[in-house]
Amino acid sequence: MIEDDSSDCSVLLIDDEPFARDIIAHGLAPCRHSLHYESDPERAIALARDGGVTVALVDLRMPGCDGFEVTRRLRADPATEHLPVILLSSEDNPEVKARAFETGANDYLVKWPDPRELMARVRYHSGACLARRQRDAAFISLRHSQEQLAASQSALHQAQKMEAIGQLTGGVAHDFNNVLQIIGGNLQLLKLVGAISDAARGRIDMALAGVERGAKLSSHLLAFARRQPLQAVVLNPGRLLHEMDEMMRRVLGPRAAVITEIEPGLWSTTADPNQLNNVLLNLAINARDAMAGSGTLTIRAANAARGAARDPEVPDGDYVMIEVADTGEGMTPEVLQRAFEPFFTTKPTGQGTGLGLSMAYGFVKQSGGEIVLRSEPGQGTSVRIYLPRSAGEAALEEAPPRLPLLGGPETILVVEDEADVRVSTCGILSALGYQVLEAHDAAAAVAIIDGGRHIDLVFSDVIMPGAVSALELAEVVRTRLPRAQFLYTSGYAEGVLTHEGKLDASVNLLQKPYHPDALSARIRHLLRRARHAPAASYFGLT
Repeated sequence: MIEDDSSDCSVLLIDDEPFARDIIAHGLAPCRHSLHYESDPERAIALARDGGVTVALVDLRMPGCDGFEVTRRLRADPATEHLPVILLSSEDNPEVKARAFETGANDYLVKWPDPRELMARVRYHSGACLARRQRDAAFISLRHSQEQLAASQSALHQAQKMEAIGQLTGGVAHDFNNVLQIIGGNLQLLKLVGAISDAARGRIDMALAGVERGAKLSSHLLAFARRQPLQAVVLNPGRLLHEMDEMMRRVLGPRAAVITEIEPGLWSTTADPNQLNNVLLNLAINARDAMAGSGTLTIRAANAARGAARDPEVPDGDYVMIEVADTGEGMTPEVLQRAFEPFFTTKPTGQGTGLGLSMAYGFVKQSGGEIVLRSEPGQGTSVRIYLPRSAGEAALEEAPPRLPLLGGPETILVVEDEADVRVSTCGILSALGYQVLEAHDAAAAVAIIDGGRHIDLVFSDVIMPGAVSALELAEVVRTRLPRAQFLYTSGYAEGVLTHEGKLDASVNLLQKPYHPDALSARIRHLLRRARHAPAASYFGLT
């Protein structure tokens, strides 16, 4: 007889007569198998639940718990409901056989069957059991793969949607900044040179306050779109949180508790401190509104080392984790899915712009980190920000001196394609006493430089139409006017001055819309520096 080695059969024999084990073992000898014997039906049923058995041979007539009852119990248990059962009986009675199949048996053998028949029946039922288990495992694996695919498709769809919204908001913010610059520049020019009454001055100040609000809105839009040039420096988040503690308490109000937990030895990270400050402030405001002015706000900062347990959305690496958690009303799954979208808010009209979380999302992504949002209705909300660890040490910042509005006799070349922006900017600089030249694009600016005019500083927009780019203009200035300073301005400088969204520290950029005070201070700073700095070291293009 040829031995079968195609598969292993794991046979459980349940019989109150020990000699039955020897008979079954002899009958199955040619077949590769493992045989487990148990005389106690209760222990046998427990053994079958382990999952290793592929077929059960059950004696029909046993004291206490007969084969019918054993079969019923096996069928009633989810762990063994599909285990093949072969009833062994000395009764070749059709009624008994019928009852056996009604009870749930898969087969019926009269004692003692020919070894060939026994082996064939055991192999058949054991093979069917293994095939069923493989099929079930394949279905589970397929369902798991489908769930993973659905989750990946949902994440991809969300990422594509956020990217599309980001591109739209970035373009809108750019044009919006130019409009704000026209309005704000002309209003400031009126204040500088116009003989206006106190009433008119009050109206102008109100309008300028509106311009500032618009500038903040535009800044948030650009942050969400990841098109906000970041002035990233190495900073200590713990120090920043300590400095913000009093402000957080004022934002939350007297009825709310603020708990700050900062891990000793907190690592440094590289980020824009002003933007990070804005993000944390917006998260605190959201928490205050979610808690209706009362509750507990917990701010934690901790090291998240490579390989340590963290949120599954975060890739492996060393991070500084900052968490802002509240005990507010929480979010439903539907709201949670849209929480990062700009202008999406559950607050009543006029009580929120819906830009707080979207701005945080854009800033963190642009900084190379991850942001994780967790929330359940009635359980509060947790926002965790993971920023990559920096190998450098944070430097102590010195507060810049507050300078009055100053001008000078120097010559400034203003390069701006938006005529209304150019006119208002030139008017402000002229009112400050500067000699002002103007060009509508970079090519016209090059022509002025080639004409031999003395120029102390070039103030140029970044994004302009024409054959010559702002960067090419900067190179012309570097080579032909090595003592001149170069100051960029833009409402949207993605991909031109920034590298991976971060602005080089040596690049001088004044973002639109800019205030005359900021413009005056930046120009005076650069012109003073020119007197002491070597040629061609002025704007990071050496």
